[in-house]
Amino acid sequence: MKRIQKLYIAVSLGLTGAPAQAADLVLGVPSWPSASVTSNVIKTVLEENLGLDVGMQSGTNPIIWEAMDRSSMQVHPEVWLPNQQNLYQKYVVDNGTVVKNEHSVEAKQGLCITKAMSEKYDITSIYDLTDPDKTALMDSDGDGVGEIWAGEPGAASTTVEIVRAKSYGYDQTLKLVQVDVPINFAALDGAVKEKRPYVFSCYTPHYVFALYDIVFLTEPKHNPDTWKTIQPTGDPDWLAKSNADSGWPVTYVQMHYAKALQKEQPEAAEILKNFAISADIMSKWSYSVVVGKKSPDQVATEWVANNQDIVNSWLGL
Repeated sequence: MKRIQKLYIAVSLGLTGAPAQAADLVLGVPSWPSASVTSNVIKTVLEENLGLDVGMQSGTNPIIWEAMDRSSMQVHPEVWLPNQQNLYQKYVVDNGTVVKNEHSVEAKQGLCITKAMSEKYDITSIYDLTDPDKTALMDSDGDGVGEIWAGEPGAASTTVEIVRAKSYGYDQTLKLVQVDVPINFAALDGAVKEKRPYVFSCYTPHYVFALYDIVFLTEPKHNPDTWKTIQPTGDPDWLAKSNADSGWPVTYVQMHYAKALQKEQPEAAEILKNFAISADIMSKWSYSVVVGKKSPDQVATEWVANNQDIVNSWLGL
């Protein structure tokens, strides 16, 4: 773990941590690059076309959802479902205070490894992670036990990956590392340079597939009959009561916004309702921030200026 921490690379996402004051509406900004650009794109479009004062506030998924419920924030730019199903159930279904944008981006989730290391060490299946001889190759700190990146601390998907590790049994052969995204990708970069296998939680769309030749580990098709994942907020005994011994279900990424906007800012709500982008756009936004070293607001400004036809479709023109 110390080795991974030493490989940390700070990636500035251009987020604002200070509460927005006296804004017409406030956009939540999660920690990952594409979401930051999405919020900046929305900000640019609303300010340029409606003349609104749009604030930005960084926050975790639970914080943004709760803030939308109270209308202290109005937008979550990228909700991953079913990862955040418990939050969706509470605020969209039960409370009825949050609305889901129906235009989704289909995503794939799982565990990844570079193709070169997969072929060299015959690590192709999720069941290979229960082989101590193979997982020992993933040891970066010399303690004899390999590491796998389960995800960011506190993320809903990280909880599911912990359940998956228990369900498949590789929690007995690997240490599940929970660190921020930049630390993970610094560790991946180090493993690539040292020609050492490194397995990590991954998803598409994502810029990492443009940087390295990455492959998913194979695993059984999603089985809804045995898949039961409970978040820590839902039950203190969540891990013991959960099971996920098959692949992830098809995942969708969709914007969500506070229902109160439909009365308070109906024109803004209509734009958010119409908002639609592709997986390719999301990947390019992330790539521009992380690899191109551009700030999210710069990426957003340039994209809006160069894609007025898409923006016009959101405006209903």
